[in-house]
Amino acid sequence: MSIDVLIVGGGPVGMTLAAELTRYGLSVRVVHQTYSEPLSDPAKARALFLWSRTLELLDRSGAAAGFVAAGQKLTAGNILAEGKAIDRIDFSEVESPYNFMLTVPQRETERLLEAQLNQLGVQVERDTGFISLSHTGAELARTTGLKVVISKPNGGHEVVETKWLVGCDGVQSSVRKFLEMPLLGGGRQTDWVLADLPLTGIGLNPSEFTVFWHEKGTLAIFPAQAGGYRIVADLGKGTGVEPHTPGLSEIQALLDERGPGGLTASEPVWLSAFRASDRKVRDYRMGRAFVAGDAANLHSPIGGQGLNMGMQDAINLAWKLALVTKGTCRNEKLLASYNVERGGASGLMTSTVARLTAAASARNQPVQTIRNLLAGALMGLSPRRRVAGGLADISTGYAHTPLNGPEERAFPGPGPGERMPPVKGEVPVGAGDTPRFALYADASPEINDVLRQHADLLEPVLRPPLSRRCVWLVRPDGYVAAVSLDLDVKLIADYLEALKEE
Repeated sequence: MSIDVLIVGGGPVGMTLAAELTRYGLSVRVVHQTYSEPLSDPAKARALFLWSRTLELLDRSGAAAGFVAAGQKLTAGNILAEGKAIDRIDFSEVESPYNFMLTVPQRETERLLEAQLNQLGVQVERDTGFISLSHTGAELARTTGLKVVISKPNGGHEVVETKWLVGCDGVQSSVRKFLEMPLLGGGRQTDWVLADLPLTGIGLNPSEFTVFWHEKGTLAIFPAQAGGYRIVADLGKGTGVEPHTPGLSEIQALLDERGPGGLTASEPVWLSAFRASDRKVRDYRMGRAFVAGDAANLHSPIGGQGLNMGMQDAINLAWKLALVTKGTCRNEKLLASYNVERGGASGLMTSTVARLTAAASARNQPVQTIRNLLAGALMGLSPRRRVAGGLADISTGYAHTPLNGPEERAFPGPGPGERMPPVKGEVPVGAGDTPRFALYADASPEINDVLRQHADLLEPVLRPPLSRRCVWLVRPDGYVAAVSLDLDVKLIADYLEALKEE
């Protein structure tokens, strides 16, 4: 039996995509080759942070509340150097219903996502992996369907007929390798150690994280659940052999050397070391095949953004695939926008995190002195709300996507490609069983005509406009598609009609 989408990879990105697509009425299968340990295994701690924008997007399916209940809110962060405060970042200033940084172990993220997926009637097929694809290269753009060979737990194989294939199978993605889509970049490589463990000693605020800039490198301490902490430290430029997994004594030495003093680490839950570099594919799409998450891009851990970027990849792609697969929209630019938007967001995040990494891991003493002197002043000149919003990812937008309507800036509020701030207590744009655009407008005969003509694409109820002079059209993922000034409703109607045309 043919399905709509085959998803390779049953981690957070693959399960997020599957839940979104299933919610929108598409048939999916999720296969996962390397899964062997139970979700409760603490060794699966890995990713820890969920940022405001990711929680906003999860709220569209009603899933955000479960993550908030399972996680720990961090309301602020502190940067110290040479025992002095460089700056303080206050997340309460973030303009979001989720104005905090949430720590949730990846094993818990996966448990919650799998529970949501199971409620939707989808099971992740374990020990089942991608082998090959019936089409390659230009054929992927011409065909109307794919045949994918997958391995089975009993050693056999199966041919799956599917309209679309999405590789969410991580850095070693078998889908990406088969499609010959290499990860590019990786000029700067940095070695890191991570540890999840209890700390005792001086009092640490359980709702704030602290970053220590030291002459020998950065040390960051993040509170986690049940009195535990995550320790992140850079070891400098990666050369030669891969860094070895540290022991407890090595973590204690880093705390003593770079931390505030008086901290004692014990009983590690998880210890890890790795070499990180920022890399991404040139194009996230090849015809009817896509890649998402770590299969498409890798990020330094200093920003804690990797998991968030991958889940946002999945949410960005899901509503577009749903509209095209159902035949509601036929314009090719809808699917083409996935690479433009998510590749652009990844590139922006990569450059931002690269600058942070370079500053935080500076080893040259004169450079460190200048960095420490300038950092506080520069951050003080930039509104702290903007700094916090950048970290929370609410300022990320899609300025250059082909989905943006005409660009006019003579109006208040967000423009095309910018996030429409969600309102606490309101039903999020993109909720429900069909991806729909939202109209922020006052009722009028012209607006009512648009609602009737495009009932398959629009929410049936208008939302209050930010200004009586304008109409905002907002995409199912909460970004502005078009704004009409002086109630030019034809602009909105033309935009929606264009999405339906081939």
